[in-house]
Amino acid sequence: MANATSPSVTQVSRPATAATSELSALKIRQQAAWSSGNYAVVGTTLQIVGEQLCEALDLKSGSKVLDVAAGNGMASLAAARRWCRVTSTDYVPALLQNGRARAEAEGHPIEFIEADAEALPFDDNDFDVVISTFGVMFTPNQERAASELVRVCKPGGRIGLANWTPEGFIGQVFKTLGKYLPPPPSARSPALWGTRAHLAEMFGGVAIEIKPETRHFNFRYRSSKHFLDVFETYYGPINRAFATLDQQRQVELRNDLNALILRMNRANNGTMVVPSEYLEVVITKR
Repeated sequence: MANATSPSVTQVSRPATAATSELSALKIRQQAAWSSGNYAVVGTTLQIVGEQLCEALDLKSGSKVLDVAAGNGMASLAAARRWCRVTSTDYVPALLQNGRARAEAEGHPIEFIEADAEALPFDDNDFDVVISTFGVMFTPNQERAASELVRVCKPGGRIGLANWTPEGFIGQVFKTLGKYLPPPPSARSPALWGTRAHLAEMFGGVAIEIKPETRHFNFRYRSSKHFLDVFETYYGPINRAFATLDQQRQVELRNDLNALILRMNRANNGTMVVPSEYLEVVITKR
């Protein structure tokens, strides 16, 4: 473990299991998407979600915590603020570097490791708590990713997740994107992770308890235009969508997203306050 003033970034690899060529190609495209823009600009605004998840998990100081698909360390920092021993992983090196800078600024000894959520480079039963906020839900091979979360968690340990729901704002954003850039036939919607039925399907056989709680995160921006400008510039999937579409389709996508925002916006002063439903989940491993 690095000292408090210089968290480390380590690159560790582990052979991945065989996957269909379609899902492998999708993973490559997804990694390119999350590497584009700068997710840290958006991820930082979601900090309250990581804090609430750590409270739901009732984290104890000294617990060994793994953050999977951690982005720029939102939940990693929340766990570190509770004096846990934290390892933060993602497959986008630039995001890990952003997380490292944040940890350095706060003086937290977080270890940063480049890793694929579908092939985690850790031993079985290695962590007291495994967490992921709006991260592991985007893996192409969902069952494989779920099995990895379970594998590295100790018996009696907990897995904490925050996943956007299909009905919520971000779930609807991705549904809108799918109209313009349809996913491969074999791909399953990331928003399935935000449903109780799918979580029971993936974790029911290995869990003592699955405790889901519906929550809302409020996207607060100066206006719908401000939100769209930020997400088109910094949020990888939307950034890549606009880069892929021709000019006419870009206009149509922006209009559709703007209409979605206006429909869900609860601000009445020209600004944007859009609640986005997500499922906060605490799973206790058998």
